[in-house]
Amino acid sequence: MNDDVVSDRGVWYRVESGSAASTARRAAERLGTQLALSDARIADLSIVAAELTSNLVKHADDGVVLLRPVRRDGEAGVELVALDSGPGMADLTASFEDGHSTVGTLGIGLGAIVRQASWFDCYSRPQRGTVLAVQVWPKPDGGHERPWAGALSRPIPGESVCGDGYAWRIVEGRRQVLVCDGLGHGPLASAATDAALDAFRKAPAGPPSAVVAHLHRSMSHTRGAALAVAEPDPSAGVLRYSGLGNISAVVIGGDGKRRGLVSLPGIAGHQRPSVREYDYPFDGDALLVMHSDGVVDRWQLADYPGLADRSPLVVAATVLRDAGTRRDDACVLAARAWS
Repeated sequence: MNDDVVSDRGVWYRVESGSAASTARRAAERLGTQLALSDARIADLSIVAAELTSNLVKHADDGVVLLRPVRRDGEAGVELVALDSGPGMADLTASFEDGHSTVGTLGIGLGAIVRQASWFDCYSRPQRGTVLAVQVWPKPDGGHERPWAGALSRPIPGESVCGDGYAWRIVEGRRQVLVCDGLGHGPLASAATDAALDAFRKAPAGPPSAVVAHLHRSMSHTRGAALAVAEPDPSAGVLRYSGLGNISAVVIGGDGKRRGLVSLPGIAGHQRPSVREYDYPFDGDALLVMHSDGVVDRWQLADYPGLADRSPLVVAATVLRDAGTRRDDACVLAARAWS
């Protein structure tokens, strides 16, 4: 990473050595400086990044970290999401208590992460690995709200930008999410997705089908994209959905039953696609998961006991870790009925 501002989709670091861990830590400190965090919070961020990456070096198989800015109500903070396929933690609670160590160290690293973070969530299973998400905001207690949506994207190896993207918004009481897959890879695919994300954020309030039609009209200058917009409405017990192209989406109800959602053939920005909207049951315990075709659609939430209770970001990161392919850009978004 150079000194350029990190995009909101972030930068991935493979952490397999002490030098790689140091690189990720310094990048986190730079990002904190760029976002005008105080010296005290940058010092806290440095501790979080150092402990997070050193744990990957000591324990992880295929450990990676996503570094990106997070924004809310005029504030900005730094988020780190660590994924690994290593041995996992048999006792998650004990692992975050000072003095607990499996490698003969002082055992204060994970506890230090929790103490410095504004928001933190984790999922770990023995022999399945760990996903850990941390946010550092200007105030130590600045990130305690329960997030209703979370997502992340990862470029195909060899590309510095990702053609897949995501966004969510609340407009006139409507909670809506978007997943977009720009055609192909690299800068032109990323540009198509950026156009979709910008149009989504600025779109007038309306149902998902109206938003998708607006995105289609806004993307004619790009190479086009597959995309889908979903609107969870737990008060009505409904999820409204409209999609074009190969975006996969499922609703998992509180009873664990999985229902696939329908996207129609087409390319947003081209071909005058047919846009339709479908309604699906969506109760207060339901979970929505959407992803691009860079994620294999064979994962099952039942294979991850307890994951349904974690934050949407940790759900999305776990699916990306285990079902994301290395032959394509990949993106996963999860959203809940939480108010």
